[in-house]
Amino acid sequence: MKLKKDGPYQICTHCVMDTSDPDIEFNKDGVCNHCLKFEELIKQHIPGSEESLKKLSKLIERIKKDGKGKEYDCIIGLSGGVDSSYVALLVNKFGLRPLAVHLDNGWNSELAVENIENIIKKLNIDLYTIVIDWEEFRDLQLAYLYASVIDIEAISDHAIIATMHKLAKKNKIKYIISGTNIATESILPESWYYKHKTDYRNIKDIYKKHGSGRKLKTYPRITWFKMLYYNYFLNLTTISILNYIDYKKENVIKLISEELGWKSYGDKHHESIITKFYQAYILPKKTGFDKRRAHLSNLICSKQISREIALNELTIPVYKSDLDLNNDINYFKKKLEISNNEFDKIINTQPKSHYEYKTNRVFRLWNQRFKQLIIILKRNFYK
Repeated sequence: MKLKKDGPYQICTHCVMDTSDPDIEFNKDGVCNHCLKFEELIKQHIPGSEESLKKLSKLIERIKKDGKGKEYDCIIGLSGGVDSSYVALLVNKFGLRPLAVHLDNGWNSELAVENIENIIKKLNIDLYTIVIDWEEFRDLQLAYLYASVIDIEAISDHAIIATMHKLAKKNKIKYIISGTNIATESILPESWYYKHKTDYRNIKDIYKKHGSGRKLKTYPRITWFKMLYYNYFLNLTTISILNYIDYKKENVIKLISEELGWKSYGDKHHESIITKFYQAYILPKKTGFDKRRAHLSNLICSKQISREIALNELTIPVYKSDLDLNNDINYFKKKLEISNNEFDKIINTQPKSHYEYKTNRVFRLWNQRFKQLIIILKRNFYK
């Protein structure tokens, strides 16, 4: 797996992405492809504009109409992070009736639990918590760590997606409201994660080759065929409502703190102990990738911070002391029941691409063709 771009070191003159992204490209002014792509996304869809807010208003009315007479009219994910907490507050203000879904994978911080409890209580919304057998999930996580693939979060993301779709079908809900957004998440190199979160074939093959052989009885899964069924036959729609508004992270943190009693974790995705440790220690140690570069670059491109502030932020260690780091290392080893030698092997094994394992690429291609066919059929039907 290629870990950095060939040639001399270079950093973007506009954001803080650099050649630790092996696929980064720069124009003659030294501006990277991520910044240029961000500009194109914003041109296509201007968050907070009159047109965007009108579209959002129509979407809300449609969700309410389609959910009339049902217990819930939409589903939201709730991790306790900034984005999902803000989505919960927004849908409540819009008068929607969401069912919140949370994954308890055994790594929640105490603060995350507290934040989630406050949100549910203050907004008076129902919460469905996904409980996976810890021994199963531990075995699955170890398989990913031993496989040395880049995206250990893929198994949590997959479980959440699978459960949300299953609950949508069960409760006859047509809409999933997502917290993904252009402003803070559009910049993330594909080499730093595995983008196909619904690829159960990839999960299955990694587990088969590196797991203990334990049967996964409680782990939620979703196949390509089921995704096809949900999307095209049940017309289940995912909506990223944060893309319609002027999303400023600092303002949002202040708002959710005041209205929901939300407390900060210190950095993005640190509501999960495993996510914090993996992104702050394991990934940089194994690959040289610092995901803070992507997070900060998003904020630069969306004009929320300056490049100077971002560069200064990168000089500050995520772990403020060796004591904090050692505590997390010891907790990680104890939680997963691994020895010092096993931990060292995980850290020192060369990273492998997810594509070195089986994927559902062929099915994704079929899905694209099926989607094109549906569009053609709809056009001919409505002529």
